[in-house]
Amino acid sequence: MTELSMWLEATAGLAGAGGIGYAKVRVPRAYWAMVGLPVTLGRFGFSYRSTMDVCGLTVQPSGLRAFMTRSVARREVEPVPPKIRRVRGTSTGLRVTLRLPAGLEPADVTAASERLRHAWGVYSVTVAETKPGFIELRMTGYDVLRRVRMPRKAAPHDMIVPVALREDGTAFVRDYRKVPMALTLGANGSGKSMYQRNLIKGLAQLPIGLVGIDCKRGVEQSAFAPRLSALVTTPDDAASLLEVLVSEMEERFDLLHLYGVSDLWDLPDDVRPVPVVVLVDEIAELFLISKREDEDRRTRLVTALIRLAQMARAVGIHLEVCGQRFGSDLGKGATMLRAQLSGRVVHRVNDKETAEMGLKDIAPTAVPAASLIPMERPGTAVAADTSGGWSKIRTPETSRDEVVAVCRDFAHLVPDLPFLDPFRPQGSSKSSVPGPSLVKP
Repeated sequence: MTELSMWLEATAGLAGAGGIGYAKVRVPRAYWAMVGLPVTLGRFGFSYRSTMDVCGLTVQPSGLRAFMTRSVARREVEPVPPKIRRVRGTSTGLRVTLRLPAGLEPADVTAASERLRHAWGVYSVTVAETKPGFIELRMTGYDVLRRVRMPRKAAPHDMIVPVALREDGTAFVRDYRKVPMALTLGANGSGKSMYQRNLIKGLAQLPIGLVGIDCKRGVEQSAFAPRLSALVTTPDDAASLLEVLVSEMEERFDLLHLYGVSDLWDLPDDVRPVPVVVLVDEIAELFLISKREDEDRRTRLVTALIRLAQMARAVGIHLEVCGQRFGSDLGKGATMLRAQLSGRVVHRVNDKETAEMGLKDIAPTAVPAASLIPMERPGTAVAADTSGGWSKIRTPETSRDEVVAVCRDFAHLVPDLPFLDPFRPQGSSKSSVPGPSLVKP
């Protein structure tokens, strides 16, 4: 009987160890909740002060505190680490709110994030400033970008569209109120099209106008026609469409002047025009020409794009520009246009120069990360903006049929924009409005 009980205990132990190993590989969230989080909490609490001291994240206490320590507590004065204000576990990692002492800044903690990651045995540590004097350490217990699962609360609303997952477990969103113009770069097979699909899927659920410019004969965007207000597939039509958008921009500026405001969202609800997002699939097709006669068309295209990028934010017209490469070699005006696109997302690229084109002018430290994105991880990218901050993201895998189904379900949200009627694609909601019945009663 004793041997049987020992055999059962050994079998149970092996089964438990095997289950934990399986969960670590196949169900990392469950493994983190059962094993990783308690272990990390213990390691963090036990070694916090010594780790901060070794990493150079402590400062000498104030004179009053040093005097009270020597006189009242009768002990040696020790350097002061950031004070822990809150510790919160999540399904992907750990969140720790710290109060920085005088003499430290968030950049100091960011510079030591790699050392903190190894000291506490977590997958990554990122630093986010919540308010002056306070930062949040966002630790992830495992590689959340290996299998992308968007947070449940991530849903499109108020010109905010969740597109991808950050490496700290939070959602990366396109907030058109804060970052009105953006540029997305990536080589073939890097996941750039997947990023655009996720973006269109979210935008289709908002009451806005969507304009597609796909000069590859519409092979990328024509399937989304039920939700598009306009779609052009040749450079000549794109030039005409952009000039119409510039005219609409000027009319909206007249409306702002009439009401004495400087932003579309300051207008009354009953007169506020519908926001419009322009999706450019391949920017190089608008710049490159094959003969001298096309020079005039390119000039019109570039001029209209630059005017929209410079001024259209205030009137609710936004640009989403995609391409494989975007530099001065495209021609006159390319660098000027790129400077107006404040949001940058760079996927895997074929050369370091392309990564520098997208990131070096706003986040130089992100260029090495973008240059090292592996080929076997499509959808991984580096996202940055003009604030200088950047993060690694990855878009969830979304099929083309899924996005098409969403566009059909929300086709009733296509707004009535008469100035775009000449460019309305076949299959849009307005063209399918039922007419008088021809069936004899």
